[in-house]
Amino acid sequence: MNLHVKNAVVLRDLSRSFETKTVLDRISLDIPAGQFVTLLGESGSGKTTLLRALAGLDDDAETKGHYNTPENVSVLFQDSRLLPWKTVIDNVTLGLRRPDARTAAEQMLQDVGIGDKADVWPSTLSGGQKQRASLARSLLRAPELLLADEPFGALDALTRLKMQALLMRLVQHQKPTIILVTHDVDEALLLSDRILVLKDGSIAEDHAISLPHPRHEHHGELSLLRTKLLRSLGVEADTI
Repeated sequence: MNLHVKNAVVLRDLSRSFETKTVLDRISLDIPAGQFVTLLGESGSGKTTLLRALAGLDDDAETKGHYNTPENVSVLFQDSRLLPWKTVIDNVTLGLRRPDARTAAEQMLQDVGIGDKADVWPSTLSGGQKQRASLARSLLRAPELLLADEPFGALDALTRLKMQALLMRLVQHQKPTIILVTHDVDEALLLSDRILVLKDGSIAEDHAISLPHPRHEHHGELSLLRTKLLRSLGVEADTI
C-alpha cells in the first residue's frame, strides 16, 4: 500500500488475524531508511507475523490497516532455503535478471567468505556456509529493506558471532533498512539502532541505541538496557 512518506517502512493501525485469533493489534510504526531494527518478544507475541506481513506472505491472514514498504525487499530466513539440485552460485543468482549476474554473484560470495564454493552443491556446505550463501543471495539484490527471521538461530555460538560481524560489515556498505527477528537479547544489543519489544501483538517498548559499531556487550548503556529487556521478557538478568 502506497503512503507518500520519507520513511522506509510505515504502519498505520495494522492488525492481522488468523481465523478468530488476532496476532497483530493495531500497530503504528515509522522506520527511517537505513535503520537497523530488531523485534524482541516472547513466543506468540507477533514478531514473525509482523515480519511476514511486511514481506507480503501469509495470504490467508485477515489484514486491516495500512502499511508501506519499499519496492525492493529481500527476506533472510533461519533455514537457508538453498535448492539442493542447484549449485551455490545458481542458488544465489536464481531469478536475478542482470547481464553481470554471475560476476556479481562471484564477488558477493567472496565478500561473504565462500568464494571457493561457487560451483559446489549445497549439501557439501556447513550450516554457517549455507547461511553465508543465503546472505549473499539476499544482498546481491541490493534490497532497500532486508527482513531477517532469526537467520543465525540454528548456528553454534562461534559461527553466530562471525555471521553477526559479517552482516554488520556488509550492510554498512549497502545501508539497507533491516528488520531482524531474534530471541537473543545480546544479538539485538550488538547489532541494532533500535529495539522494539512486542507483547500480545502490540509494541510494548521502543528503545533507541546510538552507540557506534563495533560494540562491546559490557558497555554500561548496553548492560543497563540488557537487564531491562530481559525483565521485559520474563527473565531476571542475574539468573543467567
